[in-house]
Amino acid sequence: MKAKAIIALAGILFSSATISLSAQEVDCRTTLSLFVQSAKIKDYKAAEPYYKTLIQGCKDYSLATYQYGERMYKSLLKDADASTKKNYAAALIANYEDRLANFPEKTKKGEVYADIAQAMYDNQIGTKEEQYAAFDKAWNLDQASFNSPKALYTYFNLVVDLQDAGKKELKDVFEKYDELIKKIETQEVMRAEQAAPLIKKQEEGVALDTKETRTLKNSEIYLTNFSKIKAGINGLLGQRADCENLVPLYNKEFEAKQNDVDWLKRAARRLSAKECEDPIFFKLVEALHRAEPSAKTAYYLGQLADRDGNSSKALAYYNESAELQTDPLEKAAVYMKIANNYRKKNSYSNARSYYRKALSFHPSLGVAYLHIGNMYANSANNCGETVFNKRAVYWLAAEYADRAGRVDPSIKSTAVKTAASYRQRAPQKSDIFTGGVKPGSSIKIGCWIGESVRVPNL
Repeated sequence: MKAKAIIALAGILFSSATISLSAQEVDCRTTLSLFVQSAKIKDYKAAEPYYKTLIQGCKDYSLATYQYGERMYKSLLKDADASTKKNYAAALIANYEDRLANFPEKTKKGEVYADIAQAMYDNQIGTKEEQYAAFDKAWNLDQASFNSPKALYTYFNLVVDLQDAGKKELKDVFEKYDELIKKIETQEVMRAEQAAPLIKKQEEGVALDTKETRTLKNSEIYLTNFSKIKAGINGLLGQRADCENLVPLYNKEFEAKQNDVDWLKRAARRLSAKECEDPIFFKLVEALHRAEPSAKTAYYLGQLADRDGNSSKALAYYNESAELQTDPLEKAAVYMKIANNYRKKNSYSNARSYYRKALSFHPSLGVAYLHIGNMYANSANNCGETVFNKRAVYWLAAEYADRAGRVDPSIKSTAVKTAASYRQRAPQKSDIFTGGVKPGSSIKIGCWIGESVRVPNL
């Protein structure tokens, strides 16, 4: 009898526990549904109490709690007055921290910790040292997902402010600059590679589907933002990276650092970029070449040969550098240098070949497209059997200028003006009519250009 009673009691208790658990599940599900419904229509005043209930009893129930919570607190922060701003900022940061704690496998740490740091900076939470430490945490934990253009800019802005305040050294600013610019340029390459085949489809008159249109639009937005941020970071670096600051810094550190290959590489790269004609540059290159002959040392030797007026020797060094280089961005930079040398000598075919090589490794180098278009325009009188065909070269030059502005928003204004000037020199509607050429037909451009251009429908 006692055993039966115990079994019966256990059954009642188990049943009660199941009913209680089910009720809790229904509560989380219902509360989440009410929260999401309110958040979707941006009625955040109504949504916030449901959110707080979820945070108290259903923290690990759904990722949607934190996704909509982020939107909610960002919106409330935007409209908040001074008395409530800090509270909403703290709530936004807590939302990020709860997401990290409860859904670590579905959360990109670098991205979310950078969001926390940005919220601290935007809302003046903590000292600049604490804000910088928060960005440092995001960067060191997960650089791969630390991609926000705004966060990258703020991160660098803080190290500059701290250096101005005497809390960071100039070398710290330079090191962080190198890291962040490399990150930005890598992102630019990725976005440009996404956009390139879609731009080509458009130029060929093929309509993009909805997904492709969205991808192209997003790529162009990111390219625009990264271009602005890179310009901003370069502006913040400002006079700190001028020869008058670099030369004494590296002269001071050379004796102690002359066997530090990483330091030699950074110092030589920076002096090279600024074309600082000082004996310290030669000392750095010689020390680096002794320690580790490489693509970079070949490049610097090319620069030295250039300065001595030995262009053939310089080109040989540059080609050696490009072949040895494994980093695609660095390889592109060397090919650009070679291309520019050929262009200045009016060796256009060779120049174009190297510009194309540069673009194959760095597709967002819009200036390479601009230079190709300029060389085409300069060759118009030599690359056509008729006046019409000669002027048609300007259509092709304009297409290259258009492409330059699309892959590199930082030169978009120049590219648009350049393309417009080429089209003014190209055949007009009346010329097409009198020339008996049909819009959409293809014209073969002769001489070194060797490309075709479609007659536009004007």
